[in-house]
Amino acid sequence: MVTFVLRGLAAALVVLSTTVASPVHAAQTVPLTEAVERLPVGTELREGYTRDSFRHWNAGEDPADGCHTRAEVLLHEAVEPPTVGAGCRLEGGSWFSYYDGVTVTAASGLDIDHMVPLAEAWDSGASAWSVQRREAYANDQGQEASLVAVTARSNRSKADQDPAQWLPPQAGVHCRYAGEWVATKLRWNLNADETELAALRKLAADCPLQNVTYEPAA
Repeated sequence: MVTFVLRGLAAALVVLSTTVASPVHAAQTVPLTEAVERLPVGTELREGYTRDSFRHWNAGEDPADGCHTRAEVLLHEAVEPPTVGAGCRLEGGSWFSYYDGVTVTAASGLDIDHMVPLAEAWDSGASAWSVQRREAYANDQGQEASLVAVTARSNRSKADQDPAQWLPPQAGVHCRYAGEWVATKLRWNLNADETELAALRKLAADCPLQNVTYEPAA
């Protein structure tokens, strides 16, 4: 009888420990200095990249709403909500492009920037991903930092450059930008090369109060 009771107790403890264990993909918040050091370091290789390797925009988080990812991000980030017409056509509204501090009053004047550009993601590890994972990356709305509505001009100035090559023209947002860049790379377990890492370390040293929150992608 005692043996059966002890076995039952052991089984219950196993179930309990499994239940209360921290989720594998739980969100984490750490200082930017620490987050930078968590980045995997590796070389980057552009060979084989095409933009078509990342399918976007897809039907978005809610396929039933008739809006693709771009429109859903615009609706989420609007300072003043636009009206939504047939075919998810957006009219009116306003947005604030934090890269350059510009207020935009027409959805057509905005680009949805991949915080870590598609080409940079490819170079940093996405070349080895499945087609489905690259699509998930290109349409990621699971983390605020992944996709951001900004002026077309600022997005095209950035192109596929990393923080060693380009930072937003608004100097006051460099800490935020570095945090969102690192959060995106950590979320998707993307590499940083040595030049990029050096630039991020310098930014982190200048941003002692900046935290990074990220949740590893499933």
